Amino acid sequence: MDELIAQLLVYIKGTWKYRWVSIAVAWAIAILGWIVVYQLPDNYEASARIYVDTQNILRPLMAGMTVSPNPEQQVSIMSRTLISRPNVERITRMVDLDIKITDDAAYDKLVTALMKEITLAAAGRDNIFTISYSNKDPKLAKEIVQSLLTIFVEGGLEGKKQDSTSALRFIDQQIAAFEEKLITSENALTAFKQRNIGLLPGQGGDYYSQLTIALEDLEKAKLALKEAERARDAVRKQISGDETVLLLETDDVVSEKIINPEIDARIQALHLNLDNLRLNFTELHPDVVSTQRLIAQLEERKKEEAELMGAGGDHGRNYSPMLQQLNIALTEAEAVVASMEARVAEYTGRFERLKSMSTMVPAVEAELTQLNRDYNVNKANYEKLLERRASAEISGELTSATGLMSFRIIDPPTVPETPSGPDRRKLFSFVFIGSLLAGIGISFVVSQIRPTFHSQTDLRQVTGLAILGTVPMIWTDQEKLKRRNRLYAFGFFLLLLMALYTALMVYVKFSFFSRM
Repeated sequence: MDELIAQLLVYIKGTWKYRWVSIAVAWAIAILGWIVVYQLPDNYEASARIYVDTQNILRPLMAGMTVSPNPEQQVSIMSRTLISRPNVERITRMVDLDIKITDDAAYDKLVTALMKEITLAAAGRDNIFTISYSNKDPKLAKEIVQSLLTIFVEGGLEGKKQDSTSALRFIDQQIAAFEEKLITSENALTAFKQRNIGLLPGQGGDYYSQLTIALEDLEKAKLALKEAERARDAVRKQISGDETVLLLETDDVVSEKIINPEIDARIQALHLNLDNLRLNFTELHPDVVSTQRLIAQLEERKKEEAELMGAGGDHGRNYSPMLQQLNIALTEAEAVVASMEARVAEYTGRFERLKSMSTMVPAVEAELTQLNRDYNVNKANYEKLLERRASAEISGELTSATGLMSFRIIDPPTVPETPSGPDRRKLFSFVFIGSLLAGIGISFVVSQIRPTFHSQTDLRQVTGLAILGTVPMIWTDQEKLKRRNRLYAFGFFLLLLMALYTALMVYVKFSFFSRM
């Protein structure tokens, strides 16, 4: 930080050394700039305000029956396109600006300048617009604003009858085209239905849905058949003696090796119900959980009854009522298996029939869908065009009968007696500040071009030589007086420049009030 401050002090000392250069440059730039600003021509700004009323009483009354243009949108488009090249060229002809133009380049330059200088300002949603233009000739400025105001009003009040006629002509052409397309679609759809009787999708859904349902039914039937066959085989083994009905393991009773026809029938029914539930629900569903719990309870009950019967040691089981129950259970199991086999055969036949139609039915469904889609699209467009045509006819009559917008001129084009510009006070201030900054900058540049050493440290860093000592300057009284006089003279010229600036500001202020 200390080094930065020291370097800044060096720069200030170097600039102060060439202070007379800075004051001379400041005087030269200030005098020259003030002369240029003073000689700038006065500009007079002509302006006019206009209000566009878009609240027509017929608009809410005819809402829903007509397709009327949006007045707010029209006003927005008019305001954006008002200062366009065709309109500005029309203005040049209305105020005779093109008479003095001899070549195309000058004419393009004039039109471009007018497009940049003319301003159109809008006051938000109030639809109040201000048209303004500045020129050194107040009469010309007023004429240009008046011409632009005329173009703005004429553009809004221009009838839309030609646009309505063109819209109706276009809609009639589209109605004829879509009517022809609709007839073609109807004929194609009728012929297709006649050719593919029996293959069209019915109320049961499309082909892929039917095929999926048939496959799911077949898988369910196969699963039920497999369960019925296993139950039947288990009963057969018990009757043939391959497995002992009441044989117990040493430590644990294996439920699969224990035969209890009554409980097995209930367990089998519960397993079938559980498989059906799993096809529709998850393992956490309450019905699935309760069914599994009931199966487990029946398995435990079968084990308990097997243990109780095993303790008795019935060696005449082949002639006991148990064998008769097993035979009855086998007959029922055979009936269930036969029923499941018939069901599997039926579902297999259905699946194979649907599968054999896999190359024909999808093509028929796809073509029918395409024909229906084309027909519906053409029909919807045709009906919409008929509705739009009726609305367009009413809209055209409404637009021709009365305008949807009205224009009210709030302030006609006027030009104040006092010029609107240039702002000489601001320009004089810019010139004054710029001259001071330019003088300081020039003196700083000169101090860098012709540098001096202000301390022995700077001299040692530049030359690399050892500094044995310094000799201070001893000013005499005469030299001190000269320095003081030079300082007074510098301050006098600086104050004189500021006084001249103040005088110019006062002169411009009084001149402005005198014109008012």
